[in-house]
Amino acid sequence: MTVYVNSGAPQEAAAPVESSVPRPLRFAALGDSLTAGVGDRVDGGWRGWAVLLAEALTPAGGDGDPAGRRPSGPAAPAPAFHNFATSGALTRDVRAVQTPAALAFAPDIASVVVGVNDTLRRSFDIASIARALDEVCAALTARGTVLLTACLPDPGVMLGLPAPLARPLARRQRAVNTLVHTLSARYGAVHLHAADPAWVADRSLWSADRLHPGERGHRMIAAQFHAMLTARGLTLGPPPAREPERPPPSRTEALLWLATAGAGWMVRRSTDLLPELLWLAGAEVRHLVRGTAARLDLRADLALTHALTALPPAAPLARMGE
Repeated sequence: MTVYVNSGAPQEAAAPVESSVPRPLRFAALGDSLTAGVGDRVDGGWRGWAVLLAEALTPAGGDGDPAGRRPSGPAAPAPAFHNFATSGALTRDVRAVQTPAALAFAPDIASVVVGVNDTLRRSFDIASIARALDEVCAALTARGTVLLTACLPDPGVMLGLPAPLARPLARRQRAVNTLVHTLSARYGAVHLHAADPAWVADRSLWSADRLHPGERGHRMIAAQFHAMLTARGLTLGPPPAREPERPPPSRTEALLWLATAGAGWMVRRSTDLLPELLWLAGAEVRHLVRGTAARLDLRADLALTHALTALPPAAPLARMGE
């Protein structure tokens, strides 16, 4: 497998020479720290579900199709993989930076998993997120790329925030997930429901920060995407192993994270999200006292409806290889 990791698009190759060897499958991963592999540390760096899935795109033995689905002929080359995802990326970053680089890479399969960071910013605007994500999906599917998408857990629940702080985040994440569901249907994406309550409640799937999967969680995401791609008839190798190779983080490691990386994250958010979240929490309490909390849900629903209806009509989808 040829791997390019967070280094920009590969250099343009010379004009290809006609060859009887099939073109290698290309997989591009776009998104934020989840897709960058945070929570699944290997050899001093991050691996993550996208790398695990990319490894499973290689047929058993490295060449050919173990299930006999590929016609006889020259052996297929190993797939090429490029991880464009970066920690902290917002939807607008995926559109402006990652998507042009991914299009230059010309992927057959591309994952677009993003949105949680948007919910944790004062600048949250579901209409802007909808436009950006629609443009990303449209650009990739226009060239026949198969999309992988996922809805994600509510960060307020994951962090165990008190109700007045958690409810505004829950509203935002519901809006993002509804948007992702809508665009997944619109563009024929392979969609993973990663916000399932059972997934959220299983502590063995999560890293010390409770915002990112641990190795077991990354393996589960990779295995589920693998199963859905296989159901679509794409040529794949054996599924990724679900059991981790390393033990989960100890209590000491979790406390160390809170004292170092976790503290840094809180400082960064204290100048961005925290003032906004406190204001939203104040509004939440006021509406609860008045018995008018349903108005906040209605406003969020109306904003989402307007964002979806403002999207341009979808172009006809191309098929892989067109």
